Amino acid sequence: MQNRYTEEFKESIIQKMMPPNAVSVSKLVKETGVSDVTLYKWRKDYRNRGIAVPADKSNPEQWAAEDKLAVVIETATLNEVKLSEYCRHKGLYPEQIKEWKISALSGYQKSPQKNKEKARLQQQDKKKIKRLESELRRKEKALAETAALLVLSKKCEAIWGVNEED
Repeated sequence: MQNRYTEEFKESIIQKMMPPNAVSVSKLVKETGVSDVTLYKWRKDYRNRGIAVPADKSNPEQWAAEDKLAVVIETATLNEVKLSEYCRHKGLYPEQIKEWKISALSGYQKSPQKNKEKARLQQQDKKKIKRLESELRRKEKALAETAALLVLSKKCEAIWGVNEED
C-alpha cells in the first residue's frame, strides 16, 4: 500500500495545527481536501512519537498531559536562547515549561517515599481518631451524669415537692 501523502506534506499540515497560529481541523479539511479522520490520525501519530500537537491552541494550561510532557521532553536539551525561540514559535512562555517540568518530575516521586509519607499521614490520623474517641467518651459520661442528676432532681421534687427556699 502506497502512501498518498508525502512525509513533508504531513509535516507541513501538522505544523499548521500547532500554536501560536493553529488552524482548526475543519479549516484544514477545506484547504487541503484531506479528510478530518486522516488529519486526526496524523495528529495522533505525531503525539505518539512524542511531538506536541495540542488540540487547544488558545490555552496551553488546558493542554493534555501528554502534550505538556512532549513539550518538556522537546525542550529538555535547549539552551535559554533556543528555548525562547521555541516558546515564541509555539506561543508559550518559558515559565510554563518549567512549571510543567516540575509537575512531571513530582509525578515520578519514588514509591518508597510515597509509602513513607502515606504511613506518616496514617499514623497522624490514628492519633487524631484516638484523641477524638477519648474526648467523645468523656463527653458521653458527662452527659449521662447530667441526665442522671436531672432525673434525680425531678424525682426529688415529685416526692418532697418544690422547696420554697430555692
